[in-house]
Amino acid sequence: MSDDSILLDRYSLKILRELQRDSRQTVQQLSEAVGLSPTPCWKRVKDMEAAGVIRGYTALIDRERVGLNLAVVVEANLNQHSEELVRRFEEAVAATPQIVRCMSTTGQADYIFTVLVSDIKHYEQLLHDTIFKLPGVTHVRSSIVLKEIKSDAALPIDDNVNERRTERGR
Repeated sequence: MSDDSILLDRYSLKILRELQRDSRQTVQQLSEAVGLSPTPCWKRVKDMEAAGVIRGYTALIDRERVGLNLAVVVEANLNQHSEELVRRFEEAVAATPQIVRCMSTTGQADYIFTVLVSDIKHYEQLLHDTIFKLPGVTHVRSSIVLKEIKSDAALPIDDNVNERRTERGR
């Protein structure tokens, strides 16, 4: 294995699926679940962490139980797409905690992002104080989420995937 790539074989993929299911399990529990002894299992986890395949560990929190009752999907367009303006826009979005996901897209919107706030009053305040003032924004369309049908954080890692190399640090 070269220094710039890491092999993702069936054991590594099993480890990833198991960690997505429960990242708090011990190395012993993880190794038993994937069919490896603890030392090689631990080494694979550490290698995947170092390569950036595993970017971190987090707790899944029920947003409504912490008062984030309103989810809004926002579409935004920019007036120009210069490198400087895009950089400033993306930095401002990244610095706004209520924007929890942002994607640059094709189609009618330049960006689509998800906003979580306590209620419509707080969304209106965020809209006027922050979103309308993001660098280069010319058009904003908001869609209030009535009900989340599916909200999975886990990636759909397939059992039948061939071995693959992934670039380290990507």
